[in-house]
This record gives sequence, C-alpha cells and structure tokens, in this order.
Amino acid sequence: MEKKYPAIAGREKGPGPGRYGLPPTIGFNGHDFTKLTSPAYSFHSRMSDNLYGVNCSPGPQYYVDAKITRFGKDGTPAYSMLSRIKEKKELFQTPGPGAYSPEKAPPCNLQRRPPSYTMGSRTQYRSMDSVPAPNKYSLPPLMGPQVPHKPASASYTISGSYSTGGPSVDLAKTPGPCRYNTTDPGVYLRRQPAFSMLGRHSLPKDATKKPGPGTYNPEKVTVHKARAPAFSLGIRHSEFVTPLVVNVSD
Repeated sequence: MEKKYPAIAGREKGPGPGRYGLPPTIGFNGHDFTKLTSPAYSFHSRMSDNLYGVNCSPGPQYYVDAKITRFGKDGTPAYSMLSRIKEKKELFQTPGPGAYSPEKAPPCNLQRRPPSYTMGSRTQYRSMDSVPAPNKYSLPPLMGPQVPHKPASASYTISGSYSTGGPSVDLAKTPGPCRYNTTDPGVYLRRQPAFSMLGRHSLPKDATKKPGPGTYNPEKVTVHKARAPAFSLGIRHSEFVTPLVVNVSD
C-alpha cells in the first residue's frame, strides 16, 4: 500500500501561458465573437493581360447621364425654355390691356363719375406781355413771429446802446451788487427751524471779600501748637534684603 500525501500546488507542472489560445480580434475569419467587428475589405489579385483582351469595360465614349443614379433615373421635374411661337394671321389675336378704354364708358346704375380734367396747350406769349421772372415770386419767411401758418417761439429784440454817460458807458453810474435787495428764502420756501443764542450768564457772586493766599502765615503755627511739623528722609533699602517674616498667631 502506497501512502498518499496531500498535493502541493508548487509541484504541479501544467502548460504554460503559450498553450492557451484566445480567438483573435484582428481580421474577419475566426474573430472573437465577444468583440465588435469592423468592416473587412479584400484585395483582388492582379488580372492578367488575357482578361483585358477578352472582356474589357467601355471607354469614355460611353456617356452616363447625370440624372441616372444607382437607384434609377432622377425624378426631379425639369423645365426648358423654347423660342417664341410665331403668330399666325388666321388665329384670333387677343387684345392687350391698352386696347380697353374704361374711361369712355357711360356711368351705369346711376354711379357717380369722378371729376375729369383736361390739359390745354401752352398759351403763346406776346412780346409786349410782362411775364414775371422766377425770382419775382417770394414765399413767406420761416424765421420770426410773422409766419401766418407756422408756430413761432418767443422773439426778443436787442436795443441800441445808450448815449454817452449812460450806465452801459459810465461804470460809475452802474448799480453795484449791494444795491439789490435779496429776498429771505423763508418767504417763498419752506421755513426751517430757527434758533437764537443768548448772551453769557454771570455766575452768582458773594459781595464779601475773601482772603488771598498771602494773608495766611503758616509759620505762626507755634501759637497754638508746640512746634511746627518736621519731616525726615530715611535711607534707601536694598531690594536684595530678605524681608522679615513673622508668624502672626491668630
């Protein structure tokens, strides 16, 4: 009895990657059916010279009409222009629009006829007749207020200069800006609130005389005290001296 051991995958020797063949994705024959296939074209072999001699295509003299397509003849309507047909004397000639004269027809059904006018020939002038020239006729002006059938704007005139010594010549007689009185805006506009400033009020004062600083004599303090207050200057202590800490009992 041979003892069997568990199979080890590393010891198994199978076929390599080259042993497996997938269907190609190039070409048409045997193409992978899971991939899209592009159209395939083939190259025919070169024909022999004998084939040309036996069966050859027609030359340029075989003209194919442009209206012929691979689906048949083009069905678009086509039009042509022919020459004018010669008139025959025995045929009936239809009158044109100028042959009719509707203005010569009498009014029918009691219809009103519009007024008609005629133009006579030019009158012959005699040499003694005074015919006005074109520049003799004048139209009314369009400037100023004297146009009868046109609206006119306001017109102003400029008077002449005054005689010598007038305000326009002698500046001494011309009124200055102070001669004109100005109108308070509160008369013709909405009046704003107005405020007034009163004078400074005087502080209440006492009529009695107050002593000044020179009236006091601080050096006469010994009158009611033993001596005047004296002050002394102590020494400067070092900041490095350890302060005295005393435990204060409660």
